[in-house]
Amino acid sequence: MGLIISSYKAAMPVQLLKIMKGQSEIPLPSHLQKENLKHLQEGCDYTNKYIQGVITLSYQLTKLGDGTDFFKIVLQDSDNLSSQINSISVLIYGKMAEDCAKIIRHGETFIVTGFKVVKLPTAGKDGRHDCHLEVSEEAGSAVYICTKPGITAASETASVSVAPKYVYTPLNHLKDGTIVNLYGVVKFFKPPYISKGTDYCSVVTLVDPSNVKLTCSLFSGNQDSLPKIYKVGDIVRFHRIKIREYNGQMQGITSGGFASLTFDGTVGAPIVPRTSSREYTFMDEEQKTVKDLRIWAASNISISGPAAKLSGVQPMLFFDLTCQLVGKAKVDGSSFLLKVWDGTKCPYPTWKVPVEAKDLEGEKVVLHQLRNLAVDILVYDNHVQLAESLQIGSFLRIYSIHTKQASADNGDVSHIEFHLHGGTCYGRGIGVLPESNPDVKELKAFLESVDLTDSQNMESMCSMDVDSTFGNVTDLELHLQRCQQLSVTVLTDHQDLSNTELKTITNSPAPQQYRIRAKLRTYKPQKLHQSVKLHCSKCNSLQEVPDRDDFEFILHNSATTAPNPELHNASWYESVTWTTQDQKKREIAIHFVKRDEMLQHPEDTLLMIEGGTLKEIWKLAKRFKCVIPVRSTEEDLELLDLSAPFLLQGNVKYYGCKKCSTPKPMKNLSSIAAEQQLSWEPTEIAQVLGIELLQYVFIMKFTLVDETGALNAYLFDYEKFFQIPASEILTNNFLQQKMQMTMNTLCPPGRKLGDLPWLECFIRSYNVKDAMKNQVYYQIFDTTVAEDVV
Repeated sequence: MGLIISSYKAAMPVQLLKIMKGQSEIPLPSHLQKENLKHLQEGCDYTNKYIQGVITLSYQLTKLGDGTDFFKIVLQDSDNLSSQINSISVLIYGKMAEDCAKIIRHGETFIVTGFKVVKLPTAGKDGRHDCHLEVSEEAGSAVYICTKPGITAASETASVSVAPKYVYTPLNHLKDGTIVNLYGVVKFFKPPYISKGTDYCSVVTLVDPSNVKLTCSLFSGNQDSLPKIYKVGDIVRFHRIKIREYNGQMQGITSGGFASLTFDGTVGAPIVPRTSSREYTFMDEEQKTVKDLRIWAASNISISGPAAKLSGVQPMLFFDLTCQLVGKAKVDGSSFLLKVWDGTKCPYPTWKVPVEAKDLEGEKVVLHQLRNLAVDILVYDNHVQLAESLQIGSFLRIYSIHTKQASADNGDVSHIEFHLHGGTCYGRGIGVLPESNPDVKELKAFLESVDLTDSQNMESMCSMDVDSTFGNVTDLELHLQRCQQLSVTVLTDHQDLSNTELKTITNSPAPQQYRIRAKLRTYKPQKLHQSVKLHCSKCNSLQEVPDRDDFEFILHNSATTAPNPELHNASWYESVTWTTQDQKKREIAIHFVKRDEMLQHPEDTLLMIEGGTLKEIWKLAKRFKCVIPVRSTEEDLELLDLSAPFLLQGNVKYYGCKKCSTPKPMKNLSSIAAEQQLSWEPTEIAQVLGIELLQYVFIMKFTLVDETGALNAYLFDYEKFFQIPASEILTNNFLQQKMQMTMNTLCPPGRKLGDLPWLECFIRSYNVKDAMKNQVYYQIFDTTVAEDVV
């Protein structure tokens, strides 16, 4: 069904359309022709042309300095989504701006005539045209808006009943710089969490029958607007997702107008979209797309089954739990207690987190009834804010809970503890499930059938079992000694592998993977700060972290070149300059990057500095989001020598690989500054500046022994093994002490071999060939230090 616009009437510069049986009541004049976005150029005559697109982004109505109303929108050419140029900004002035701001909504079709094409001072990005359109009633412009079905506005004269036709791009046809619509099956996801700024973030990895993988980083100030994904295997539909290429891989990020639908991935389940949007389109032919993806996913990806039950948990495991919240309490500033149940009983004694009765939220009668079935889960760090907001009685899916076995301080029987650690590794997080969710319906029916009297009668039996098991002090001491022999490390994957003796491993060809149980006899380097290196994933090189003297020397040399005043106050940054009052009379320039032509709060601001000392730069890094040391050339600002960090963020200095980087002018940062979701991520900054980012990494050699032999295994780890970021260890005394305590626990100094704790590890063997011979090496992987080690 074609879209036909009405003719222009001078008295009505902004009109809503009425389409009857596919035809407009007032047909478009024959002399008007549709113009393609990519053909627009400044200075051409477009008197007899019109531009048509879908509204994907709109800004607040504002007033200019002279009092003129101003309204900005972004249009997307829905007929050419795969084109490198598929959207354009429209600037609307005067009475027309006020009228448009009242009635337009995202997703509506917008048509304009009588526009002026103006070239932008900076190049377009992410499919945005390098020109914009200027529109006003005084210039003779006319605007036509086709509203969505079923929506009326105060100034509406008619509405259209034509749903937009969307084109969906397979994952193997994605192109850098485009904004597309797509379908995919969820292979991995992180539930929404608070990012470093104020937005919520969710990470989703998608696959489709093209066997291509796409990882998407989704941001929104409103958690409800992110995809409602509950488990691996769910199917999502993304509209207006922005595609970027990084390190040879396509990645997706949210763009203006991003929207999503999520469907249960179970074959045969009802096809009901999950979304917070009140308005969306879902065509009949899309039901077939969902069904086809369900069938494909069932046989091509590993879809997780039902979440584990409390009755089936074991010590030292990570699992997902579907449950009901019955109580909650604040423990301290970095942890929060959730009391949950799923109708089954944990087979081990469980840890009861000590909190004051007055601090515990929940129905007291219910908490008493469930005292033998509910378990305490302690959540940490970034999960606390969400945990505090949860409603008693809500149904949850908690991802990657860690069960730990520990002994009580008073020598009582060992018990099971439940922890949701900080961070988002392995999809850690909390999801709230609606009561319409099939798993919730099943859980509710089961909970209603539970006989609470049976669990209460077990309380006295459990206490009798404890008394009989540990009837005397000697038995208790033996039990505690056995507890001390529990592994001080945790395996995060490959639970199906059984232990292999070290002698068998050293006599076997490489490459292979093994699970081992061994003791750490010694390690290198003994000075732990020497274990931190910088690694380039592209050329696989390692280098030492430069010391502060190197950085100071580079800053001193760059300060001999005075800032170029012609580079001050560009369109995308604002400059401040001054001269120091000491004998050196240093000239300093700071350039504050703007967003939407406005300066941001310090915690959201990236700045560039010329002529600063190391002390001055560190002070700025503590207050502002990002600091980049730069110097002036005749034409642009540029980075310093890559022996110095190209970026400082908080206490972390980010370096680039000299061999693999091709530094670009600083003006390339303007593309990030123009983004709707501005985050200033180091990886994104490095990408636009042509820098191959070096990663901080721990490099250590462990000598492991068991009853059959010994071997040397290398640890190559960013933050997983120690649960400490290698990027922060050099500037954080607390983390340094924590790492030293960890190593003292894994390999206690002065202890005999028989007194050392056991480590459970995964190691892989691999070959390294040189001119003389083939050497077999071993590396630790998918292993982390248990939380209770320090």
